[in-house]
Amino acid sequence: MTTPRILIVEDEITLAEVVRDYLLAEGMSIEMLGEGTDAVEMAHAGDYDLIILDLMLPGVDGLTICREVRKTSDVPIIMTTAKVEEIDRLLGLEMGADDYMCKPYSPRELVARVRAVLRRRPAGEQAQTPITDTRLVIDGDKWQATLDGTPLDLTRREFALLQSLAARPGRVFSRDQLLSLAFPDDTEVFDRTVDSHIRNMRRKIALVSAWDPIRSVYGVGYAYDG
Repeated sequence: MTTPRILIVEDEITLAEVVRDYLLAEGMSIEMLGEGTDAVEMAHAGDYDLIILDLMLPGVDGLTICREVRKTSDVPIIMTTAKVEEIDRLLGLEMGADDYMCKPYSPRELVARVRAVLRRRPAGEQAQTPITDTRLVIDGDKWQATLDGTPLDLTRREFALLQSLAARPGRVFSRDQLLSLAFPDDTEVFDRTVDSHIRNMRRKIALVSAWDPIRSVYGVGYAYDG
């Protein structure tokens, strides 16, 4: 098994060292950076499996770093912040973060979040490999989704949305991000029509089960919580 490589970008050195020690104890390889100026270059050059990124950094702030990294990389990012206002949380996710934690946080919880994010299947592997959890099977080759053994009668657009969401469980996607992932060449789909497709998808899922794997995040978009 390959050792996960983690980059910690955190200007609170004592906190960074504690997190480093916890992650080292879990068998991970750790590099640390105490400011944001070189973070984007380091993220691109380091081939990391995950980045733990503080929001408030000297040099370049975490949101800017996250946005720049996302232009060329899908490396998982967990953002940490002492700002607890909802707008900061949502903005961090809008910029492409996979998860966030508010300070002060438990290092044990952060380790659990890191492990959970690393277990998630990278979006770039979404191609034609079936996505399977305990109840839902999504087969990209057959354009077929099956819930509890029952095929879901999804349209092409509904299937593409479900496949994009399920490829990254727990990741919150904005409507614009879902448009880019699910309909990259379709100019006839607009951001608010995503709501309509999600609504129809939920209705079809409800015909099979009371389980609803799609979570709405007010003001941002949607996540798959299967």
